[in-house]
Amino acid sequence: MFFASDNWAGASEPIMQALAQHNQGYSPAYGEDALTAHITQTFRDIFETDCDVWMVGSGTAANALALSCASEPGGAVFCHKDAHIRVDECGAPEFLSSGARMWGLDGRHGKLTPETIQQGFEEIPQGVVHHGMANAISLSQASEAGTAYSIAEIERISELAKQRDLALHMDGARFANALVSLDCSPAQMTWQAGVDMLSFGATKNGAWAAEAVVFFNRHLGRNFEYRRKRAGHLFSKMRFVAAQFDGYFKDDHWLDNARHANAMADKLVKGIETSPVAQLAWESQSNEVFVSLPHELAKRLEQAGAAFHEWPSNILARQDRPQAGHSLYRLVCSYRTREEDVQNFLRYLA
Repeated sequence: MFFASDNWAGASEPIMQALAQHNQGYSPAYGEDALTAHITQTFRDIFETDCDVWMVGSGTAANALALSCASEPGGAVFCHKDAHIRVDECGAPEFLSSGARMWGLDGRHGKLTPETIQQGFEEIPQGVVHHGMANAISLSQASEAGTAYSIAEIERISELAKQRDLALHMDGARFANALVSLDCSPAQMTWQAGVDMLSFGATKNGAWAAEAVVFFNRHLGRNFEYRRKRAGHLFSKMRFVAAQFDGYFKDDHWLDNARHANAMADKLVKGIETSPVAQLAWESQSNEVFVSLPHELAKRLEQAGAAFHEWPSNILARQDRPQAGHSLYRLVCSYRTREEDVQNFLRYLA
């Protein structure tokens, strides 16, 4: 019963096969190989636009380097207060953007709203040198709370970004999970809705170490290759990052993985909703499920071999906090989650 993280799941077989396949013979270094060029074009085909694509090895590098491209002196990036770039990346976005602040804003269930962004605009008013200069808005899709922004919500936030001439960044660590949940195209969820740059994650969805920064606004990424080199993410054997994407995209493997993970999460949700002791914290729109459990039940589940994480509830809106004697827990499904594990977990809740 492994629900701790989709990072625990390892690499999928098609991706491992692609790595072995592209390990034959010799190939030019530093991304000058034919496979890297092929995958770059594959990205353009998937997103239906002539975007720039730069591969890196981690989501932290993708986010930090992308945001560094929008950074100006005294810079700030509006994001959710619980966003990965603000809470879980050890200051890398600030470091690589020469000190831009990750300006945390409120929002229930991990999502920014036009109202909270307007609040940010008031906190960093335009043209007041003492307060600095807002440079970007960053959305997590799916969010840290397992929710997803609708196309209309992204479009509205894009309108606000354009009012202040801010870049709109999307942290897509679980991009595929949000995509299949919304049942839309990659283009619809990104540049057609006004996204300027995307951190495209594959690692959580079956890859080994494969992420990419996609610039739909190509002007923003004009110096990215220098930033990537300086940050140590221009790999000499870049073909092995490209090879992972080759296995990832082939026959829509990436979408199949995400659909399976989301389907397992849906089964968890349905079981939780019928449980007399567990409570679904809020709607799941990806492969993450948040549940309120009695402390003793959580201990029994862990003793039975279930792996999951307690989630801090003091950061939640008051109406979302667990009742006395309960705590909030996060359950994450992956492409490797088995239905029998879901059923075993739900038996304890029945």
